[in-house]
Amino acid sequence: MEVSAPDLSVVIVSTNEARWLERCLTSVYTHAAAARLDVVVVDNESSDGTPELVAKHFPWARVVSCANRGFAHANNRALMTPLARYVLFLNPDTEVVDGSFGGLVDMLDGRPDVGLVGVKQLTGDGELYPTIRRFPNAARALGEALVSERWPVRPAWAGERLLDLDRYDQELDCDWTTGAYMLARREALLSAGFMDERFFLYSDEPDLCLRFRRAGWRIIHSPAMTIVHHAGKAGHKPKLVAQEALARRIYAEKHFSTAHRMAFLGALAARHVLRAAAPAGRGGGTAEEGEARRAAARTALRTLLARTSPPFGEPPATSIDPSTVGR
Repeated sequence: MEVSAPDLSVVIVSTNEARWLERCLTSVYTHAAAARLDVVVVDNESSDGTPELVAKHFPWARVVSCANRGFAHANNRALMTPLARYVLFLNPDTEVVDGSFGGLVDMLDGRPDVGLVGVKQLTGDGELYPTIRRFPNAARALGEALVSERWPVRPAWAGERLLDLDRYDQELDCDWTTGAYMLARREALLSAGFMDERFFLYSDEPDLCLRFRRAGWRIIHSPAMTIVHHAGKAGHKPKLVAQEALARRIYAEKHFSTAHRMAFLGALAARHVLRAAAPAGRGGGTAEEGEARRAAARTALRTLLARTSPPFGEPPATSIDPSTVGR
């Protein structure tokens, strides 16, 4: 009996995220509808029993194991295996709550110019989270350093996030969308290139979407599906804030001219200087949380200026070339 090829491969990277996986995987299959799914859990050197959990409770999912060299590296390991014509990069701390993958597949089958889709995301408290983003540049970095999201008027040049929440009920073209949910056409991935493994965490999404756009593909936000993303679990951890600063530097070195890169990095440095010098009570929270934010900003500034070692080790010199793997 011939088995039909899957429509959608769902790639979930788990680095000690077993506590979230049961709800995530259950919701994925609940919302499959007519789509034939291929679910891939990438075990990123977990020590919490992730492979055992998947084998016991979700035997229809497959596990790909790899060394923990970051989010992009783990996703690329899945991309090197046989996959469907669409690939969803999905965080393990998410749950699908509305819409169907069958509907999204049908939509993409009729929209051959769309390379990547993001969807509506809610926080664990049920609030809409702004996931539609504009590409980074020096002006937006400066605006964010000056807390542009608190300005009474928020011009597009002064920040990356689209904060008009009413617009999230519409389909919109966008520059990039957050990596908790990115549904990509495999053909677009092969034409634009796999994820850049120099980004251990952060900035891999705008980098990937920029390369999609340059290869001629559209990036859209669609309200056809809604997920809950239990984000913000880490708090203000200096190591993660420093990694975000490093990733921004790598992005600038990759995509900006020398003058633009210097202006961009200067704006980022100003942001962290201002955060490090912020008085107690700024930004809300307890005194301990305020000190954690200041400590994180100091660590990020040192990382941005290359005054300390990268938080997760030196990034590889180059990224993977998709032409070297099987198509």
